Amino acid sequence: MTDRPTGGSAASRTGYLWAAAAFAVCMAGTTLPTPLYGLYQQQIGFSELTVTVVFALYAFGVIGVLLLFGSVSDSVGRRPVLLCGLALAAASAVAFLAEQGLPLLFVGRLLSGLSAGLFTGTATAYILELAPPGRQARAGLVATAANMGGLGCGPLLSGFLAEYAPGPLVLPFVVHLVLLAASFAVTWFLPETVPGAHPLRSARPQWPALPPEVRGVFVPAGIAAFAGFSLLGVFTAVSPAFLAKSLGVQNHAVVGLIVFAAFFASTLGQLLVPRLGSARAIPLGCLVLIAGLALLAASLAWTTLPPLVLSALVGGMGQGMGLRGAVGEVAAAAPDEHRARALSALFVVAYFGISIPVIGVGLLSEPLGLAHAGLVFTACMAVLAAVSGGYLLRRAHAHA
Repeated sequence: MTDRPTGGSAASRTGYLWAAAAFAVCMAGTTLPTPLYGLYQQQIGFSELTVTVVFALYAFGVIGVLLLFGSVSDSVGRRPVLLCGLALAAASAVAFLAEQGLPLLFVGRLLSGLSAGLFTGTATAYILELAPPGRQARAGLVATAANMGGLGCGPLLSGFLAEYAPGPLVLPFVVHLVLLAASFAVTWFLPETVPGAHPLRSARPQWPALPPEVRGVFVPAGIAAFAGFSLLGVFTAVSPAFLAKSLGVQNHAVVGLIVFAAFFASTLGQLLVPRLGSARAIPLGCLVLIAGLALLAASLAWTTLPPLVLSALVGGMGQGMGLRGAVGEVAAAAPDEHRARALSALFVVAYFGISIPVIGVGLLSEPLGLAHAGLVFTACMAVLAAVSGGYLLRRAHAHA
């Protein structure tokens, strides 16, 4: 293994882009099943609550890895962790291909969460480390785009394949396996960036920790991240059923496109943060997120499509602003030696936002119906976003 590249060759100048491509491919697999849940329901027969539980297993997989192995690549190296993540993603695709009922769906989602948990922090660090001198800012943008763009491209790919190609429950995962194989080959030949890394070294689990310097900003930042991720969670887990059953939208490509819009808008929202500054991005992001939640409530209450599309765009942008602002504030407040663990704690809170509210919507959908359960969700998340944004605004005025 080699030390960090210095940008002297074409491979070292473009290595961070290849790493970003592998990042996007892995993350695409985590949202690939989104437009397909309706087909699985027809084939197997299960309730909306089961859909939300299947989806939430992904988040629990991510949380487990972040809690126990969020910083493992600092000792064993970036490449071994990413190669392991790609292997887990491939195992997830195989589980979906072999699906004969709920157990393998559960296994597939859990493996997908484990792969994303290994990739999220490690790939971001790897892309920044592979970037040639002077391209750190661009590398940060590339990492963000790979993460959220990959998440958005998953439902877009599977939606179009399921609608316009044969084998709707087979072809998307076969295509993903081919992309994973190519990503594995690319990652294998990329240089290691952790000096003295040893893949066989035992890595002790380290729980996320909050140094005293971070505690003042962590709670509002965590609330904003939780609320934003919960909106994305509802879009990826519940919106396909709402589109099909309440709005009569049976086209899988349209479902995938609407989910893609939310992640694409999140990427755009994150691009605004450097101009706004992290401190202002969180309250502004919360305000935009509340507007997106209001549009979602309008779509649910009036059973109409246009507000849902606008909710994906507006809410996604608010989520992106709030998330990148939260990451920036926590990273700036944390001492260097505790930054990775503090950020891992933030992402644990954020991924709980994907799981707990989504399961809550599933539970409420049985007695209340999907639309009314969604209205309860939007009200709760709007309150959380308002509390976070209001607290940070008062904090900013107090320090002015």
